[in-house]
Amino acid sequence: MGDDGGSAWLVTSSNNGRDSTADHLVVLVHGILGSTDDWKFAADQFALNLKEKVLVHCSSCNAFKLTLDGVDIMGERLAEEVCQIVIQKPELQKISFVAHSVGGLVARYAIGKLYERCGRSDPQETDSDDCDKGSMGTISGLVAMNFITVATPHLGSRGNKQVPFLFGVSALERLACLVIHLIFRRTGKHLFLTDNDEGRPPLLLQMIDDSLDIFFMSALKAFRRRVTYANVGYDHIVGWRTSSIRRHSELPEWAESMNEKYPHVVHEEYSEGFNASDVGENRAKVDLTGNLEEELVNGLSQLSWERVDVSFHRSKMRFAAHSVIQVKNTILHSEGADVIQHMIDHFDL
Repeated sequence: MGDDGGSAWLVTSSNNGRDSTADHLVVLVHGILGSTDDWKFAADQFALNLKEKVLVHCSSCNAFKLTLDGVDIMGERLAEEVCQIVIQKPELQKISFVAHSVGGLVARYAIGKLYERCGRSDPQETDSDDCDKGSMGTISGLVAMNFITVATPHLGSRGNKQVPFLFGVSALERLACLVIHLIFRRTGKHLFLTDNDEGRPPLLLQMIDDSLDIFFMSALKAFRRRVTYANVGYDHIVGWRTSSIRRHSELPEWAESMNEKYPHVVHEEYSEGFNASDVGENRAKVDLTGNLEEELVNGLSQLSWERVDVSFHRSKMRFAAHSVIQVKNTILHSEGADVIQHMIDHFDL
């Protein structure tokens, strides 16, 4: 690991580090150019609210400029980091991920590497008598509970208004595709779907299916809950469609929150997944343009998702919504605390 990755693999919440009874590992993954500090507020809140039930770990293996190395390389590092924790903590039985921005894509890659079907690395080997036919598989041998992403560009950043600060100007969006690698290197290519390593499809497209050695969709399916938290506006880094895995026509109407406990949560919905064999039928129901975004929506929509839409439109810090939704800075972004509380209150233990 490079010198930007932090001085240690393990960075657990101070309130959890001494808890030997916790059997549920919660892995918090930061976004691009981030560090373990980005999740400090949330880690403390998880520890305070869930006490001895969870062991909170803020991932440290991809800090700062290491986040420019690509989703795949970061995913490999994260998978190895989780493996080390599991080895050191044999009392662990369950695992959850909470990831911000590009960290959600990194976590999706990592769980694909960590997926085990009935204790095997090959999910196709399911005929043995020792295989529980009701099992959805495990993540590094642990029961998969919550997979939560916060302002994550699941559909990439290439489509119209998927990066709002480009103002939806087609010329700027096309230019961004051409130069993004100069700024964010391999990670930029992955986000803008311009990578074609060894002639293969873009990585995000590969990640809506299982491959020979990485079981992306099987791993996602293994989790009891899959949740997206998305900003409906003022997030200038990640658009609403890509962070909530929706087409433009599927974006809901929303109104002011009537819930005093979660004043910034303006819409919630649950969507059932559909069988892969039904993809053709589902595509026939939409205006299929043949673009990559449509393929990504269809692929990820095979699974059920809980969608939580968030708005900071009345906040003085609304233009920093991408960070406020995570409470990246305890002082500047404190208005996002109710989103973290919503996450904790609905957490499946």
